[in-house]
Amino acid sequence: MHSIMKACQNPDYPAEISVVLSNKENAEGLKIAASAGIPTEFVDHTAYNSREDFEDEIQERLEKYDLDLIVLAGFMRILTSGFVEEWPDQIINIHPSLLPDYKGLNTHERAINDGKKEAGCTVHFVTADLDSGPTIAQRRVPIKDGDTPETLAQRVLIEEHDIYPEAIELLAKSKQKNQ
Repeated sequence: MHSIMKACQNPDYPAEISVVLSNKENAEGLKIAASAGIPTEFVDHTAYNSREDFEDEIQERLEKYDLDLIVLAGFMRILTSGFVEEWPDQIINIHPSLLPDYKGLNTHERAINDGKKEAGCTVHFVTADLDSGPTIAQRRVPIKDGDTPETLAQRVLIEEHDIYPEAIELLAKSKQKNQ
């Protein structure tokens, strides 16, 4: 989120953050957004009997804002197809692998254990199938001899911080061009 906020401070950047929403009350992103004057919303997923009820509340909160894109950044909840279908081609996520390889968790460990020579990150549209939406952008990172999941994760994270604002910019400019 830091890198996205920083990009949005550039007057030439074609996007802005309308709201930051989290299911964790003490999320650092909520604190940072509030200190920057960005509206925040907290929806506690444990307060709902079902994912659908939780997502209904999220939907209600998001509808208060003029949104073109939902950018998932550290939101570790799997969204139902019903929610995703409410926002077709408007939800994006970043994943720490070169999708379609290594969907889900433990991506760096799996890539190292499989003897891969490179890893990376992927910005993609969110669909009902986990980590399966169309790719927007990817960055590659070499896997070095002696890498651990932690050392690889650190290098991939650097690329994530660059590629996510770039992907948002690409989508925003594309939308402007098509209007």
